Amino acid sequence: MPEFTVVIPARNEGAYLRRTLEAIGRQSVLPAEVIVVDNASTDQTAALARAWGARVLECTSVGVSPARQLGLEAARTAWVASTDADSLPDCRWIERLRGAAPGRVALYGPLCFSGTPQLQLVSRAAYRSFLEVCVRIGRPNLAGANMAFSRQAAHLAGGYPDVGALEDVMLGQALARLGSVAYVPGALVQTSPRRLESGVLPFLWRHVRNLTGHTQNYFPGPE
Repeated sequence: MPEFTVVIPARNEGAYLRRTLEAIGRQSVLPAEVIVVDNASTDQTAALARAWGARVLECTSVGVSPARQLGLEAARTAWVASTDADSLPDCRWIERLRGAAPGRVALYGPLCFSGTPQLQLVSRAAYRSFLEVCVRIGRPNLAGANMAFSRQAAHLAGGYPDVGALEDVMLGQALARLGSVAYVPGALVQTSPRRLESGVLPFLWRHVRNLTGHTQNYFPGPE
């Protein structure tokens, strides 16, 4: 079974990052390394990551795409798993991704919002439907909060494109042109509901823009 490096881009994520790292520390199969890419933070993001034991890289080019790319270039294992600094991978996340890796170039799993059981249930069902639509229209949606890929295949695909948004989805689609990509239903990641702070309709509209391929200002403000 391949070893995994977990890469987490983070910009001013001091309020969330500790819980994400603790969730990774509770994995049934631990990653070989955790890389936190500090994207020009002005808070305690980098200090928190170092105190936990993550390898911290400084990315001075502000933007999630260069941060993810720097983490990819620094990874040394056969596989790279990606999540976000406000997300909570299930305790068997790495285990389930690793079990699905042989014969594939990339993997992705379900997402839901953390919070009340009702919010988790509704958001997980809605996201599953969203993923099904993406597959049907030929645009598989590999989200940076819950995806993994062969490091070699990612380099062959050209890495993350230098865009303002959708860099994860675009890399996933490039990987799908190289080989088999699989959905791993048991590899759940919960993510912060802060994306709903501007309202449900603006959140849904951003995902409509996702489906139509917009790569600028997908999520307003710094990552």
